[in-house]
Amino acid sequence: MRTVTILNDVLGPVMRGPSSSHTAGSFHIGRMARDLLGGEPTSATFVFDPGGSLAQVYRQQGSDLAFAAGLLGLSITDDAFRQALDLAAERGLDVRFVTEALPDADHPNAVEIRMVGRDGERLDVLAKSIGGGAVVFDRVGPWPVHLSGDAYEVLVEMDAQAEAVVRRYLVDAGRLLAEPSVLARDGEALLHARRGEALDADLPSLIEDLPGVHRVRTASPVFFVRRGKPLFSSAAEMVSLAEEDGLSLGRVGLAYEAGLLGLPESDVLAEIGRRFEVMQGSVHRGLSADLPSMQLLRPSARAIYEAESEGGLPTGGMHTRAAARAMAVMHVNGGMGVVCAAPTAGSAGVIPGTVVTMAEEWPLQRREAALALLAASAIGLVVASRATFAAEVAGCQVEIGAAGAMAAAAVVEAAGGSPRQAADAAAIALQNTMGSICDMVQGVVEIPCHTRNAAASSSAFVCADLVLGGYGNPISLDETVDAVYATGKMLPRELKCTALGGLAVTPSARAMCRLR
Repeated sequence: MRTVTILNDVLGPVMRGPSSSHTAGSFHIGRMARDLLGGEPTSATFVFDPGGSLAQVYRQQGSDLAFAAGLLGLSITDDAFRQALDLAAERGLDVRFVTEALPDADHPNAVEIRMVGRDGERLDVLAKSIGGGAVVFDRVGPWPVHLSGDAYEVLVEMDAQAEAVVRRYLVDAGRLLAEPSVLARDGEALLHARRGEALDADLPSLIEDLPGVHRVRTASPVFFVRRGKPLFSSAAEMVSLAEEDGLSLGRVGLAYEAGLLGLPESDVLAEIGRRFEVMQGSVHRGLSADLPSMQLLRPSARAIYEAESEGGLPTGGMHTRAAARAMAVMHVNGGMGVVCAAPTAGSAGVIPGTVVTMAEEWPLQRREAALALLAASAIGLVVASRATFAAEVAGCQVEIGAAGAMAAAAVVEAAGGSPRQAADAAAIALQNTMGSICDMVQGVVEIPCHTRNAAASSSAFVCADLVLGGYGNPISLDETVDAVYATGKMLPRELKCTALGGLAVTPSARAMCRLR
Protein backbone atom coordinates (compact mmCIF):
# COMPACT_ATOMS: atom_id res chain seq x y z
CA MET A 1 0.00 0.00 0.00
CA ARG A 2 1.64 3.25 -1.12
CA THR A 3 1.84 6.36 1.02
CA VAL A 4 -0.45 9.03 -0.37
CA THR A 5 -0.51 12.77 0.31
CA ILE A 6 -3.38 15.19 -0.14
CA LEU A 7 -1.57 17.94 -2.02
CA ASN A 8 0.41 15.57 -4.23
CA ASP A 9 -2.10 12.84 -4.97
CA VAL A 10 -5.65 13.84 -4.04
CA LEU A 11 -6.46 17.55 -4.32
CA GLY A 12 -4.36 18.50 -7.30
CA PRO A 13 -2.35 19.12 -9.29
CA VAL A 14 -3.32 22.53 -10.58
CA MET A 15 -3.06 21.90 -14.29
CA ARG A 16 -4.38 22.41 -17.79
CA GLY A 17 -7.07 19.99 -18.90
CA PRO A 18 -8.27 17.67 -20.12
CA SER A 19 -6.77 14.66 -18.27
CA SER A 20 -4.69 14.32 -15.12
CA SER A 21 -3.42 10.88 -16.15
CA HIS A 22 -2.72 11.79 -19.74
CA THR A 23 -1.99 15.51 -19.53
CA ALA A 24 -0.60 16.29 -16.06
CA GLY A 25 1.04 12.88 -15.62
CA SER A 26 2.63 13.09 -19.08
CA PHE A 27 3.90 16.58 -18.29
CA HIS A 28 5.47 15.40 -15.03
CA ILE A 29 7.15 12.51 -16.82
CA GLY A 30 8.56 14.88 -19.45
CA ARG A 31 9.83 17.30 -16.82
CA MET A 32 11.60 14.57 -14.82
CA ALA A 33 13.04 12.99 -17.99
CA ARG A 34 14.57 16.36 -18.90
CA ASP A 35 16.21 16.54 -15.46
CA LEU A 36 17.57 13.01 -15.66
CA LEU A 37 19.10 13.68 -19.08
CA GLY A 38 20.67 16.85 -17.72
CA GLY A 39 18.87 19.33 -19.93
CA GLU A 40 16.78 19.75 -23.03
CA PRO A 41 17.27 16.95 -25.58
CA THR A 42 17.70 17.32 -29.34
CA SER A 43 15.38 14.39 -29.98
CA ALA A 44 12.86 12.40 -27.99
CA THR A 45 10.82 9.43 -29.14
CA PHE A 46 7.85 8.46 -26.98
CA VAL A 47 6.93 4.79 -27.28
CA PHE A 48 3.49 3.51 -26.25
CA ASP A 49 2.47 -0.11 -25.94
CA PRO A 50 -0.38 -0.96 -28.37
CA GLY A 51 -2.36 -2.57 -25.55
CA GLY A 52 -2.22 0.51 -23.35
CA SER A 53 -4.38 3.62 -23.06
CA LEU A 54 -1.82 6.19 -24.21
CA ALA A 55 -1.55 4.58 -27.63
CA GLN A 56 -5.29 5.14 -28.13
CA VAL A 57 -5.83 8.66 -26.80
CA TYR A 58 -2.53 10.55 -26.49
CA ARG A 59 -3.50 13.12 -29.14
CA GLN A 60 -7.09 13.62 -27.98
CA GLN A 61 -6.04 14.15 -24.35
CA GLY A 62 -3.08 16.46 -24.95
CA SER A 63 -0.39 13.98 -23.90
CA ASP A 64 1.72 14.96 -26.91
CA LEU A 65 1.65 18.62 -25.85
CA ALA A 66 2.29 17.71 -22.22
CA PHE A 67 5.31 15.50 -22.93
CA ALA A 68 6.83 18.23 -25.11
CA ALA A 69 6.09 20.99 -22.56
CA GLY A 70 7.78 18.96 -19.83
CA LEU A 71 10.89 18.38 -21.94
CA LEU A 72 11.02 22.10 -22.75
CA GLY A 73 10.87 23.06 -19.06
CA LEU A 74 7.59 24.98 -19.39
CA SER A 75 5.00 25.30 -16.64
CA ILE A 76 1.84 23.26 -17.19
CA THR A 77 -0.21 26.43 -16.68
CA ASP A 78 1.93 28.43 -19.14
CA ASP A 79 -0.05 29.93 -22.03
CA ALA A 80 2.61 28.48 -24.36
CA PHE A 81 1.49 24.97 -23.41
CA ARG A 82 -0.86 24.74 -26.39
CA GLN A 83 2.03 25.49 -28.77
CA ALA A 84 4.51 23.12 -27.12
CA LEU A 85 5.08 20.97 -30.21
CA ASP A 86 5.64 24.02 -32.41
CA LEU A 87 7.95 25.52 -29.81
CA ALA A 88 9.91 22.25 -29.63
CA ALA A 89 10.46 22.35 -33.39
CA GLU A 90 11.63 25.98 -33.16
CA ARG A 91 14.16 24.99 -30.51
CA GLY A 92 15.50 22.09 -32.57
CA LEU A 93 13.86 19.38 -30.49
CA ASP A 94 12.58 16.55 -32.67
CA VAL A 95 9.60 14.93 -30.89
CA ARG A 96 8.10 11.69 -32.19
CA PHE A 97 5.40 9.31 -31.02
CA VAL A 98 5.36 5.65 -31.96
CA THR A 99 3.48 2.52 -30.95
CA GLU A 100 5.35 -0.73 -30.43
CA ALA A 101 5.41 -3.54 -27.89
CA LEU A 102 6.89 -2.64 -24.50
CA PRO A 103 7.64 -5.96 -22.77
CA ASP A 104 8.38 -4.22 -19.46
CA ALA A 105 5.16 -2.18 -19.41
CA ASP A 106 2.97 -3.08 -16.43
CA HIS A 107 0.47 -0.21 -16.67
CA PRO A 108 -1.89 1.12 -19.38
CA ASN A 109 -0.15 4.51 -19.17
CA ALA A 110 3.40 3.24 -19.57
CA VAL A 111 5.78 5.09 -21.89
CA GLU A 112 9.39 4.59 -22.89
CA ILE A 113 11.25 7.77 -23.79
CA ARG A 114 14.36 7.51 -25.98
CA MET A 115 16.29 10.75 -25.75
CA VAL A 116 19.45 12.22 -27.23
CA GLY A 117 21.00 15.12 -25.35
CA ARG A 118 22.69 18.25 -26.69
CA ASP A 119 26.03 16.59 -25.91
CA GLY A 120 25.10 13.48 -27.90
CA GLU A 121 24.37 11.32 -24.85
CA ARG A 122 21.58 8.78 -25.25
CA LEU A 123 19.22 7.90 -22.41
CA ASP A 124 16.17 5.66 -22.38
CA VAL A 125 13.72 5.76 -19.47
CA LEU A 126 10.54 3.81 -18.70
CA ALA A 127 7.81 5.59 -16.76
CA LYS A 128 4.08 5.41 -16.10
CA SER A 129 1.32 7.82 -15.17
CA ILE A 130 -0.60 6.08 -12.39
CA GLY A 131 -3.60 8.39 -11.95
CA GLY A 132 -4.37 11.90 -10.75
CA GLY A 133 -1.11 13.24 -12.18
CA ALA A 134 1.06 10.89 -10.09
CA VAL A 135 3.94 9.18 -11.88
CA VAL A 136 6.54 6.48 -11.33
CA PHE A 137 9.81 5.92 -13.19
CA ASP A 138 10.62 2.20 -13.36
CA ARG A 139 13.86 2.33 -15.33
CA VAL A 140 16.60 4.86 -16.05
CA GLY A 141 19.05 3.59 -18.63
CA PRO A 142 19.63 -0.09 -17.88
CA TRP A 143 18.84 0.28 -14.17
CA PRO A 144 15.53 -0.54 -12.43
CA VAL A 145 14.50 2.36 -10.18
CA HIS A 146 11.49 3.74 -8.33
CA LEU A 147 11.23 7.51 -8.72
CA SER A 148 7.93 9.13 -7.83
CA GLY A 149 8.61 12.85 -8.09
CA ASP A 150 8.22 13.64 -4.38
CA ALA A 151 11.92 14.04 -3.49
CA TYR A 152 15.16 15.42 -4.88
CA GLU A 153 16.51 12.32 -6.59
CA VAL A 154 20.21 11.52 -7.03
CA LEU A 155 21.37 8.58 -9.17
CA VAL A 156 25.08 7.77 -9.33
CA GLU A 157 26.31 5.26 -11.92
CA MET A 158 29.73 3.92 -10.93
CA ASP A 159 32.08 1.01 -10.55
CA ALA A 160 31.03 -1.08 -7.56
CA GLN A 161 34.22 -0.30 -5.61
CA ALA A 162 33.41 3.43 -5.62
CA GLU A 163 30.27 2.95 -3.52
CA ALA A 164 31.76 3.69 -0.09
CA VAL A 165 33.29 7.00 -1.14
CA VAL A 166 30.18 8.17 -3.00
CA ARG A 167 27.93 7.17 -0.13
CA ARG A 168 30.07 9.16 2.29
CA TYR A 169 29.82 12.28 0.13
CA LEU A 170 26.02 12.02 0.04
CA VAL A 171 25.65 11.23 3.73
CA ASP A 172 27.94 14.13 4.66
CA ALA A 173 25.85 16.44 2.48
CA GLY A 174 22.87 15.73 4.77
CA ARG A 175 19.14 16.18 4.03
CA LEU A 176 18.68 12.50 3.16
CA LEU A 177 15.13 11.21 3.50
CA ALA A 178 16.38 7.62 3.85
CA GLU A 179 19.57 5.62 3.58
CA PRO A 180 20.79 5.48 -0.04
CA SER A 181 20.05 2.22 -1.85
CA VAL A 182 22.49 0.40 -4.12
CA LEU A 183 22.04 -1.98 -7.03
CA ALA A 184 25.15 -3.87 -8.19
CA ARG A 185 25.84 -6.18 -11.12
CA ASP A 186 28.84 -7.18 -13.23
CA GLY A 187 31.17 -4.94 -11.27
CA GLU A 188 29.02 -1.81 -11.71
CA ALA A 189 26.52 -0.18 -9.37
CA LEU A 190 23.76 2.40 -9.17
CA LEU A 191 23.42 4.37 -5.94
CA HIS A 192 20.04 6.06 -5.43
CA ALA A 193 19.58 8.78 -2.79
CA ARG A 194 16.33 10.62 -1.96
CA ARG A 195 16.83 14.07 -0.46
CA GLY A 196 14.68 16.76 1.09
CA GLU A 197 16.67 19.51 -0.65
CA ALA A 198 18.74 19.83 -3.81
CA LEU A 199 22.46 19.08 -3.70
CA ASP A 200 24.76 22.08 -3.57
CA ALA A 201 25.42 23.21 -7.13
CA ASP A 202 29.04 22.02 -7.24
CA LEU A 203 28.55 18.63 -5.57
CA PRO A 204 27.34 16.60 -8.60
CA SER A 205 30.48 17.61 -10.52
CA LEU A 206 32.71 16.78 -7.55
CA ILE A 207 31.14 13.32 -7.24
CA GLU A 208 31.37 12.76 -11.00
CA ASP A 209 35.11 13.49 -10.85
CA LEU A 210 35.68 10.74 -8.26
CA PRO A 211 37.55 7.63 -9.48
CA GLY A 212 35.14 4.99 -10.77
CA VAL A 213 32.14 7.31 -11.10
CA HIS A 214 30.59 7.37 -14.59
CA ARG A 215 27.62 9.69 -14.28
CA VAL A 216 25.57 11.62 -11.72
CA ARG A 217 21.91 12.22 -12.57
CA THR A 218 19.53 14.38 -10.56
CA ALA A 219 15.82 15.16 -10.75
CA SER A 220 13.91 17.84 -8.86
CA PRO A 221 10.52 17.01 -7.36
CA VAL A 222 7.36 17.79 -9.28
CA PHE A 223 5.34 17.44 -6.05
CA PHE A 224 5.74 18.39 -2.41
CA VAL A 225 8.54 16.47 -0.71
CA ARG A 226 7.24 13.76 1.59
CA ARG A 227 9.21 13.88 4.87
CA GLY A 228 7.08 12.14 7.50
CA LYS A 229 4.90 9.09 8.00
CA PRO A 230 1.12 8.78 7.54
CA LEU A 231 -1.18 9.05 10.57
CA PHE A 232 -3.50 6.34 9.25
CA SER A 233 -3.73 3.85 6.40
CA SER A 234 -7.44 2.98 6.41
CA ALA A 235 -10.82 4.60 6.90
CA ALA A 236 -11.29 2.65 10.11
CA GLU A 237 -8.06 4.05 11.54
CA MET A 238 -8.94 7.53 10.27
CA VAL A 239 -12.35 7.60 11.95
CA SER A 240 -11.00 6.05 15.15
CA LEU A 241 -8.25 8.68 15.38
CA ALA A 242 -10.75 11.48 14.80
CA GLU A 243 -13.10 10.16 17.49
CA GLU A 244 -10.28 9.65 20.01
CA ASP A 245 -8.96 13.19 19.53
CA GLY A 246 -12.37 14.85 19.15
CA LEU A 247 -11.55 16.15 15.68
CA SER A 248 -13.66 16.63 12.58
CA LEU A 249 -12.66 14.73 9.47
CA GLY A 250 -11.27 17.90 7.95
CA ARG A 251 -9.06 18.50 10.99
CA VAL A 252 -7.77 14.93 10.82
CA GLY A 253 -6.95 15.42 7.14
CA LEU A 254 -5.08 18.60 8.03
CA ALA A 255 -3.03 16.86 10.75
CA TYR A 256 -2.26 13.99 8.36
CA GLU A 257 -0.94 16.26 5.63
CA ALA A 258 1.04 18.59 7.87
CA GLY A 259 2.80 15.65 9.50
CA LEU A 260 3.48 13.81 6.26
CA LEU A 261 4.94 16.84 4.45
CA GLY A 262 6.65 18.29 7.52
CA LEU A 263 4.80 21.59 7.10
CA PRO A 264 2.98 23.84 9.59
CA GLU A 265 -0.79 23.38 9.48
CA SER A 266 -1.10 27.04 8.52
CA ASP A 267 0.94 26.39 5.35
CA VAL A 268 -1.25 23.43 4.41
CA LEU A 269 -4.40 25.49 4.95
CA ALA A 270 -2.96 28.30 2.83
CA GLU A 271 -2.23 25.91 -0.05
CA ILE A 272 -5.68 24.33 0.22
CA GLY A 273 -7.10 27.86 0.11
CA ARG A 274 -5.10 28.61 -3.03
CA ARG A 275 -6.47 25.51 -4.70
CA PHE A 276 -10.00 26.47 -3.68
CA GLU A 277 -9.44 29.79 -5.45
CA VAL A 278 -8.44 27.88 -8.60
CA MET A 279 -11.63 25.83 -8.29
CA GLN A 280 -13.76 28.91 -7.77
CA GLY A 281 -12.07 30.63 -10.70
CA SER A 282 -12.75 27.69 -13.00
CA VAL A 283 -16.42 27.67 -11.94
CA HIS A 284 -16.80 31.37 -12.69
CA ARG A 285 -14.99 31.12 -16.01
CA GLY A 286 -17.06 28.12 -17.03
CA LEU A 287 -20.25 30.08 -16.33
CA SER A 288 -19.05 33.07 -18.36
CA ALA A 289 -19.42 33.75 -22.05
CA ASP A 290 -15.63 33.67 -22.52
CA LEU A 291 -14.75 30.00 -22.86
CA PRO A 292 -12.05 28.12 -24.74
CA SER A 293 -13.56 25.86 -27.37
CA MET A 294 -14.01 22.17 -26.66
CA GLN A 295 -13.64 19.31 -29.12
CA LEU A 296 -17.16 17.84 -29.17
CA LEU A 297 -19.48 19.82 -26.90
CA ARG A 298 -20.76 23.35 -27.00
CA PRO A 299 -20.97 25.05 -23.57
CA SER A 300 -24.29 24.62 -21.77
CA ALA A 301 -23.55 25.19 -18.07
CA ARG A 302 -24.30 28.93 -18.27
CA ALA A 303 -27.65 28.31 -19.95
CA ILE A 304 -28.61 25.71 -17.32
CA TYR A 305 -27.56 28.01 -14.47
CA GLU A 306 -29.53 30.93 -15.89
CA ALA A 307 -32.60 28.79 -16.57
CA GLU A 308 -32.57 27.65 -12.94
CA SER A 309 -32.11 31.22 -11.68
CA GLU A 310 -35.11 32.38 -13.72
CA GLY A 311 -37.32 29.56 -12.46
CA GLY A 312 -37.42 27.91 -15.84
CA LEU A 313 -36.67 24.37 -14.67
CA PRO A 314 -39.18 21.91 -13.20
CA THR A 315 -37.30 21.44 -9.90
CA GLY A 316 -34.07 23.42 -9.70
CA GLY A 317 -32.53 24.34 -6.37
CA MET A 318 -29.08 24.00 -4.86
CA HIS A 319 -28.56 20.55 -6.34
CA THR A 320 -29.08 21.85 -9.87
CA ARG A 321 -26.87 24.88 -9.30
CA ALA A 322 -24.13 22.57 -8.01
CA ALA A 323 -24.53 20.43 -11.11
CA ALA A 324 -24.25 23.48 -13.38
CA ARG A 325 -21.14 24.66 -11.55
CA ALA A 326 -19.58 21.21 -11.88
CA MET A 327 -20.30 21.17 -15.60
CA ALA A 328 -18.85 24.68 -15.92
CA VAL A 329 -15.50 23.45 -14.56
CA MET A 330 -15.53 20.58 -17.03
CA HIS A 331 -16.12 23.03 -19.88
CA VAL A 332 -12.93 24.83 -18.83
CA ASN A 333 -11.12 21.51 -18.51
CA GLY A 334 -12.30 20.39 -21.96
CA GLY A 335 -10.93 23.60 -23.47
CA MET A 336 -7.49 22.98 -21.90
CA GLY A 337 -8.08 25.70 -19.33
CA VAL A 338 -6.61 25.70 -15.82
CA VAL A 339 -8.35 23.51 -13.24
CA CYS A 340 -7.50 21.72 -10.02
CA ALA A 341 -7.64 17.94 -10.45
CA ALA A 342 -9.85 16.68 -7.62
CA PRO A 343 -8.82 13.92 -7.59
CA THR A 344 -8.38 13.84 -11.40
CA ALA A 345 -9.01 16.20 -14.29
CA GLY A 346 -11.75 13.92 -15.59
CA SER A 347 -13.54 14.44 -12.28
CA ALA A 348 -12.40 18.02 -11.69
CA GLY A 349 -15.92 19.46 -11.64
CA VAL A 350 -17.52 17.42 -8.86
CA ILE A 351 -15.87 18.85 -5.76
CA PRO A 352 -15.80 22.49 -6.98
CA GLY A 353 -19.45 22.16 -7.98
CA THR A 354 -20.31 21.05 -4.45
CA VAL A 355 -17.97 23.12 -2.29
CA VAL A 356 -18.20 26.35 -4.28
CA THR A 357 -21.98 26.05 -4.07
CA MET A 358 -21.79 25.71 -0.29
CA ALA A 359 -19.26 28.53 -0.02
CA GLU A 360 -21.35 30.94 -2.06
CA GLU A 361 -24.84 29.96 -0.93
CA TRP A 362 -24.69 28.84 2.73
CA PRO A 363 -22.17 30.61 2.97
CA LEU A 364 -18.95 28.98 4.22
CA GLN A 365 -16.06 31.05 5.46
CA ARG A 366 -12.71 30.48 3.74
CA ARG A 367 -11.40 28.29 6.58
CA GLU A 368 -14.61 26.24 6.61
CA ALA A 369 -14.34 25.70 2.88
CA ALA A 370 -10.73 24.58 3.33
CA LEU A 371 -11.74 22.08 6.02
CA ALA A 372 -14.53 20.76 3.80
CA LEU A 373 -11.92 20.18 1.07
CA LEU A 374 -9.65 18.46 3.61
CA ALA A 375 -12.51 16.19 4.67
CA ALA A 376 -13.08 15.31 1.02
CA SER A 377 -9.35 14.72 0.66
CA ALA A 378 -9.27 12.38 3.65
CA ILE A 379 -11.72 10.15 1.78
CA GLY A 380 -9.51 10.44 -1.29
CA LEU A 381 -6.53 9.26 0.76
CA VAL A 382 -8.38 6.02 1.48
CA VAL A 383 -9.33 5.48 -2.17
CA ALA A 384 -5.82 6.21 -3.45
CA SER A 385 -4.16 4.06 -0.79
CA ARG A 386 -6.39 1.03 -1.23
CA ALA A 387 -7.21 1.36 -4.93
CA THR A 388 -6.38 3.93 -7.64
CA PHE A 389 -7.61 7.10 -9.28
CA ALA A 390 -6.81 5.78 -12.76
CA ALA A 391 -9.83 5.03 -14.94
CA GLU A 392 -7.40 3.14 -17.18
CA VAL A 393 -7.08 0.62 -14.34
CA ALA A 394 -10.53 0.53 -12.72
CA GLY A 395 -13.02 2.58 -14.73
CA CYS A 396 -14.88 5.82 -14.13
CA GLN A 397 -15.93 4.65 -10.66
CA VAL A 398 -12.46 5.54 -9.29
CA GLU A 399 -12.48 8.99 -10.90
CA ILE A 400 -15.92 10.60 -10.96
CA GLY A 401 -17.23 7.97 -8.54
CA ALA A 402 -14.42 8.73 -6.08
CA ALA A 403 -14.94 12.47 -6.49
CA GLY A 404 -18.64 12.04 -5.69
CA ALA A 405 -17.75 10.17 -2.52
CA MET A 406 -15.28 12.86 -1.53
CA ALA A 407 -17.84 15.60 -2.19
CA ALA A 408 -20.43 13.83 -0.01
CA ALA A 409 -17.94 13.83 2.88
CA ALA A 410 -17.31 17.55 2.28
CA VAL A 411 -21.03 18.28 2.68
CA VAL A 412 -21.19 16.32 5.94
CA GLU A 413 -18.13 18.20 7.24
CA ALA A 414 -19.58 21.59 6.32
CA ALA A 415 -22.91 20.65 7.92
CA GLY A 416 -21.21 19.75 11.21
CA GLY A 417 -21.57 15.99 10.88
CA SER A 418 -19.22 13.49 12.49
CA PRO A 419 -16.22 11.82 10.85
CA ARG A 420 -18.09 8.50 10.88
CA GLN A 421 -21.05 10.09 9.11
CA ALA A 422 -18.72 11.64 6.53
CA ALA A 423 -17.14 8.24 5.85
CA ASP A 424 -20.58 6.63 5.57
CA ALA A 425 -21.81 9.28 3.14
CA ALA A 426 -18.72 8.64 1.03
CA ALA A 427 -19.30 4.90 1.19
CA ILE A 428 -22.88 5.04 -0.06
CA ALA A 429 -21.88 7.43 -2.84
CA LEU A 430 -19.30 4.89 -4.01
CA GLN A 431 -21.73 2.01 -3.59
CA ASN A 432 -24.07 3.71 -6.04
CA THR A 433 -21.41 4.33 -8.69
CA MET A 434 -19.70 0.94 -8.41
CA GLY A 435 -18.97 -0.62 -11.77
CA SER A 436 -19.23 2.59 -13.80
CA ILE A 437 -17.10 2.35 -16.92
CA CYS A 438 -14.85 4.86 -18.65
CA ASP A 439 -16.20 5.15 -22.20
CA MET A 440 -15.19 8.60 -23.41
CA VAL A 441 -16.62 9.39 -26.81
CA GLN A 442 -13.80 9.66 -29.37
CA GLY A 443 -11.31 9.47 -26.49
CA VAL A 444 -12.16 13.00 -25.36
CA VAL A 445 -12.94 13.95 -21.74
CA GLU A 446 -16.32 15.48 -22.59
CA ILE A 447 -19.07 12.91 -23.25
CA PRO A 448 -20.34 11.51 -20.88
CA CYS A 449 -17.81 13.03 -18.46
CA HIS A 450 -19.43 16.47 -18.17
CA THR A 451 -22.88 15.23 -17.21
CA ARG A 452 -21.44 12.57 -14.91
CA ASN A 453 -19.56 15.29 -13.03
CA ALA A 454 -22.78 17.29 -12.78
CA ALA A 455 -24.80 14.33 -11.49
CA ALA A 456 -22.12 13.36 -8.96
CA SER A 457 -21.92 16.89 -7.56
CA SER A 458 -25.68 17.02 -7.13
CA SER A 459 -25.78 13.51 -5.65
CA ALA A 460 -23.22 14.45 -2.99
CA PHE A 461 -25.91 16.49 -1.21
CA VAL A 462 -28.37 13.59 -1.38
CA CYS A 463 -25.89 11.09 0.08
CA ALA A 464 -25.04 13.50 2.88
CA ASP A 465 -28.75 14.05 3.61
CA LEU A 466 -29.42 10.30 3.74
CA VAL A 467 -26.72 9.68 6.32
CA LEU A 468 -27.37 12.81 8.37
CA GLY A 469 -31.06 11.95 8.26
CA GLY A 470 -30.53 8.56 9.86
CA TYR A 471 -29.49 5.99 7.25
CA GLY A 472 -27.17 3.41 8.84
CA ASN A 473 -24.53 2.30 6.35
CA PRO A 474 -23.85 -1.44 6.86
CA ILE A 475 -20.78 -1.78 4.60
CA SER A 476 -17.73 0.21 5.65
CA LEU A 477 -15.83 2.62 3.46
CA ASP A 478 -12.75 0.37 3.49
CA GLU A 479 -14.74 -2.63 2.31
CA THR A 480 -16.54 -0.51 -0.27
CA VAL A 481 -13.27 0.78 -1.73
CA ASP A 482 -11.88 -2.75 -1.86
CA ALA A 483 -15.00 -3.94 -3.68
CA VAL A 484 -14.83 -1.02 -6.12
CA TYR A 485 -11.20 -1.79 -6.93
CA ALA A 486 -11.87 -5.51 -7.39
CA THR A 487 -14.81 -4.70 -9.65
CA GLY A 488 -12.74 -2.28 -11.68
CA LYS A 489 -10.04 -4.82 -12.32
CA MET A 490 -12.71 -7.18 -13.69
CA LEU A 491 -13.74 -4.67 -16.34
CA PRO A 492 -12.41 -5.45 -19.80
CA ARG A 493 -9.83 -3.17 -21.38
CA GLU A 494 -12.46 -1.85 -23.81
CA LEU A 495 -14.32 -0.22 -20.91
CA LYS A 496 -11.33 1.49 -19.31
CA CYS A 497 -10.35 4.72 -21.05
CA THR A 498 -9.66 3.29 -24.49
CA ALA A 499 -12.79 4.58 -26.29
CA LEU A 500 -13.36 1.01 -27.52
CA GLY A 501 -16.64 0.24 -25.73
CA GLY A 502 -19.77 1.64 -24.11
CA LEU A 503 -21.09 4.96 -25.42
CA ALA A 504 -17.89 5.49 -27.38
CA VAL A 505 -18.83 2.86 -29.99
CA THR A 506 -22.43 3.95 -30.59
CA PRO A 507 -23.20 5.18 -34.11
CA SER A 508 -24.02 8.67 -32.85
CA ALA A 509 -20.73 8.93 -30.98
CA ARG A 510 -18.69 7.80 -33.94
CA ALA A 511 -20.50 10.20 -36.28
CA MET A 512 -19.91 13.32 -34.16
CA CYS A 513 -17.84 16.02 -35.86
CA ARG A 514 -15.01 17.75 -34.05
CA LEU A 515 -15.47 21.43 -33.30
CA ARG A 516 -11.72 21.99 -33.32
